[in-house]
Amino acid sequence: MKKLLSLILCLSMLFILTACNEKKKEGESHNKVIIRVAHFPNITHAQALVGLADGTFQKALGDNVKIVRKSFNAGPEEIEALLAGEVDLGYIGPVPAINGYIRSNGDLRIIAGATNAGAVLVVRQDEKIKQISDLAGKKIAVPQFGNTQDISLRQLLEEANLKTVDKGGNVTVLQVKNPDILALFSQKQLDAALVPEPWGSKLLKDAEGKIFLDWNEVWRQGKYTTAVVIVNNSFLQKHPDLVYKWVKAHVDLTEKIKANPAWAKKVINSQLKELTGKNLPQYILDQSFTRMVSTYDPAQDSIYDFVNLAVSAGYLKEKVNIAPIFELDDLKKIIKEKGLPQIE
Repeated sequence: MKKLLSLILCLSMLFILTACNEKKKEGESHNKVIIRVAHFPNITHAQALVGLADGTFQKALGDNVKIVRKSFNAGPEEIEALLAGEVDLGYIGPVPAINGYIRSNGDLRIIAGATNAGAVLVVRQDEKIKQISDLAGKKIAVPQFGNTQDISLRQLLEEANLKTVDKGGNVTVLQVKNPDILALFSQKQLDAALVPEPWGSKLLKDAEGKIFLDWNEVWRQGKYTTAVVIVNNSFLQKHPDLVYKWVKAHVDLTEKIKANPAWAKKVINSQLKELTGKNLPQYILDQSFTRMVSTYDPAQDSIYDFVNLAVSAGYLKEKVNIAPIFELDDLKKIIKEKGLPQIE
């Protein structure tokens, strides 16, 4: 009987200790700050792909922070998630960022740039397109209406006095997902496409396309942003220290990618394989990197210009003051401390 009582007592103590330990673990988990980070499986989001893969962001934020990664295929999807309170920080194109800022009544901030340029206008080799005016009567694809490439294309057409079909003209602009653009281009159902990398290089390699306007000819000599870092303003107000640490790590990654592109390409390709099931041929990856610029500078002037282009294209009813969208004090402080070139 004594042995039985001793066994019961030991088992009871073991149960209590186990329960306390589990409760402690649960408490530790609950005490962690969660940051939900969005990005695309796209090389223009290079810092996100590299920094989440090699642990740079986790190391910068510390062990008491849990990063929850969310991958999207398009800007509007990411903005919807941010507006629904499902995303705290993300990498995204400038036009969706502007739309998100307006729709959220200002509850979104741009805290850094990520990539400049990186888009090309490709035409079929068998099409006699020598100038923009030759696009009259043609079918041109963009990844999404209202995105950076779409607005850039409509500006090019307007400068050549061309109008799209929906405005009484004869240029057909189609919204087509990037993989489908490649298929339709190969089938000669498209005459041209304005796409971001690596899809431009894919059209050249796999669909007998040719560059009509290169990355530095599409707009502003390539000095325009195609990806920025945004944050939910509510998260920024609650965790300014974490946002500062993220921006600092982002700047470090930008410099590291520029200094060691071969290493960056390897990490990015492994991430693309993990996220999409496919990696890029080395030739495509190398060509893509020559047409984009990794940066921390959000190129503010280009974002203001995007607002004007969005109004001209009919995506915005009127010009909106977006000055409050920029929250760049942390970025300016960090690059000053590192002795890096200041942003305008």
